Amino acid sequence: MSRIFILVVLAIAIGGGAYVYLGEGGADQMAGRLQGQRPAIPVEMLVVQAETFVEREVAVGSLASDEAVIIRSEIAGRVDQIGFVEGQPISKGDLVITIDDSIYRAEFNQADARLNLSKANYDRAVNLEGRGAGTQRSLDEALSKLQEDRANLDLARARLDRTEIHAPFSGVIGIRKVSPGDYVMAGQEIVNIEAINPIKVAFALPEVLLSTVKTGQSVVVQVDAFPGENFEGEVYAIDPRIEASGRSVTLRALVPNPDRRLRPGLFARVAIIFERRDNAIMIPERALVPIQSRQTVFVVDDGIAQLRDVKTGGRRGGDVEIVSGLAAGETIVTAGQLKLREGSSVMNVEALKGPGA
Repeated sequence: MSRIFILVVLAIAIGGGAYVYLGEGGADQMAGRLQGQRPAIPVEMLVVQAETFVEREVAVGSLASDEAVIIRSEIAGRVDQIGFVEGQPISKGDLVITIDDSIYRAEFNQADARLNLSKANYDRAVNLEGRGAGTQRSLDEALSKLQEDRANLDLARARLDRTEIHAPFSGVIGIRKVSPGDYVMAGQEIVNIEAINPIKVAFALPEVLLSTVKTGQSVVVQVDAFPGENFEGEVYAIDPRIEASGRSVTLRALVPNPDRRLRPGLFARVAIIFERRDNAIMIPERALVPIQSRQTVFVVDDGIAQLRDVKTGGRRGGDVEIVSGLAAGETIVTAGQLKLREGSSVMNVEALKGPGA
């Protein structure tokens, strides 16, 4: 009995001493520890902002003339005159080259004389047949000869006309392959003409984008020859055939080129713009927390992280568009999500970088 009394007295003494040592604040700290309170978890945060989002696809392509032709001679002959200056603009109908026409003009004059004789013979045959002095056969032969000589005259005229070659459209003429006095054969290349304002750009996109592309969409073209410059154009044609080898669809766009700086054959990087949306919510892709088929983010409200479902849209670099689930001005966690649970207390890691950290 005396032993139990001694133990009770000792317990009361130890308890009283602890209360005196810790004080009222120490007792509260011990109570807090016993209740299992945890400190705020440091994470990276971001205040969501609304911005303009351009949904686009980037491809590679090449520039081509709006119209292009290689001027060739349709007849053989000696070059008589060069009517252009290499590398300079040329208008539709301007003289390009003339071939010596002396032989072709003589052939034309000969065919014209034969036609005149045939006309006279035919008129006499008609007169004789009308008076009963001629035969139907003579009249038919005269008519046939008249028609033949007319055809020969047309042929001679066509050959004579081909001694002069004119520009079929306006553009820039290239480097000539002949000189005055050269003898050219039929079909021989003389010079090229390129219409380059506007200029075409041809590029290909994956077949999965077929339902997205359409004529009238804007493109932005960049070329290595003019670094840092953007040239804007518009899609005007979509090839109806899908390339089986690359599973791609070919598009063509027209780009204004009034100063003719862009040239056919240049390598081009083409960005086709599908849609432009204002007030889009864009967040870093790393802020997403995938949970099975759901996409979620941690939204911070008064220092507490809450998990919220969101719906994503297009992507741009390392950012993703949030179609629904977030609003501008809200704060989200962009790094450190693996340490969080629903309702976790968080603090911005930037606060730890202050002078009193």
